[in-house]
Order: sequence, then structure tokens, then C-alpha cells
Amino acid sequence: MSTKIAIVTGGSRGLGKNTALNLAKKGNDVIITYHSKLAEANEAVKEIEQLGQKAVALQLNVTDSKSFSAFAAQVKTALKQKWNSDHFDFLINNAGTGVHVSFAETSEVQFDQMVNEHLKGVFFLTQKLLPLIADGGRIVNVSSGLTRFALPGYAAYATMKGAIETLTKYLAKELGARGIAVNVVAPGAIETDFSGGAVRDNEQLNSFVAGQTALGRAGLPDDIGGMIASLLSDDNRWVNAQRIEASGGMFI
Repeated sequence: MSTKIAIVTGGSRGLGKNTALNLAKKGNDVIITYHSKLAEANEAVKEIEQLGQKAVALQLNVTDSKSFSAFAAQVKTALKQKWNSDHFDFLINNAGTGVHVSFAETSEVQFDQMVNEHLKGVFFLTQKLLPLIADGGRIVNVSSGLTRFALPGYAAYATMKGAIETLTKYLAKELGARGIAVNVVAPGAIETDFSGGAVRDNEQLNSFVAGQTALGRAGLPDDIGGMIASLLSDDNRWVNAQRIEASGGMFI
């Protein structure tokens, strides 16, 4: 069975890095993107290589849609040089930050940042990379449990993720002719450095999350990265246009 190549945006840290490592453990090669932290990206590449897989780190600002054509050209070059290939197999749209502010106090600047990172970025990056995705490939868009339940302070962020869940269905419909399956993974609250590491480092918040989760704890990166890698295995090839929540049963 030929080795598959995955692109994980925001793959130098957090859930993205965990996803990249879990994909590597399952025998996939990985292209990760990073925004500014080259040292972290290089470390992630090294860890993937230590698992016996090939890896490349490419710089990408998901808020700058004008840069996506140049990024696609970089991907094409990397595929040719590293793999002697014209295509990659999996795209995991993971990159992005959060904003935690009440609806009443959300500024237009904060709103636009969320649009550019989580909606416009995913829409047009996927569009630019479409010619490089192999027929029969897969796309996973990372959403959030916050599209199902509401916690004050996440109106702008969750609105974009809700839009991504709708976009996922349209992508599945329109790319089905090429055999490309498209799904959404919606993590619950996870202990990463997301939102300044709040769930991980704020004992009160962590305890609150654990108390609202059927499995009795906050999520860990391995709970998500492993699940995404599993979703991209051949065993799940018939799963398409689905929203799959990985939250340990939050707010049920």
C-alpha cells in the first residue's frame, strides 16, 4: 500500500502537531504549516522523521488569502522534490486562534480576524489546493463543540465554525465526483495552548469542563489527533459529510 501524504495546517503545535504525529504513526508522510514559529515547526518535522516518515514544514499565514497561490506553488515544489509526486492525499484544515470576548464587546477587528482565519482562510486555501489533492483523497475541517453548545464569550469564533460545518457539506457534495470525502471533526475543550492555554492551565476552568463531561475530564491532544488519523484510515472511507464530535460527552 503506497504511503499517503497529508497536509496539516497549524501542524507545528497543539492539536495540529498531535494530528501530524498520529498520522505519522499510522504510516503517513506529512507536510505541516506554521505561521511564525520555525523552531517549533522544525522540531515537529524531526519528531515525524523519528517515527520513520517523511516531513516538510512550510510557512503559511491562513489570514492572508492573497498568499495562497504562492503557498500552493510551494506545496507543488515540495511534493516533487521530496516525494516525486504531483498530488497529496489528505488536507486537515486545523490552523487558527480563538477570541474570548462577549458578543456585546466583540470588535469588528476581532470579528474580521475570525472570518479570515476560520472561514475565508479555509474556503480559499482549500480552493487553491484542490488541483493538488488526489482523486479519492480526504479533507477534514476542524470545528468545535461550541457549534452545538453555547458558552458566553465565543460568539464570533463559534459563528465561523458553524459556517465551516455548512461548507463541509457543500465540499462533500461538489467533490464527490472525484471520490473526495469531506468531514468535520469537532473537539470539545482540550488541554492545549489554545486561547492562552486556558483549559490546561486554569484549574477552575479545567474542573468546570471535567464536571460537564460524561467521561469526567477535559480532553487531551491525543484524544483528537488519534481520532483524526483514524478517520483518515481506509476503514473510514465511506464516512462522508459528517460532523463528528470528539468531546468525551460534553453537555449531554
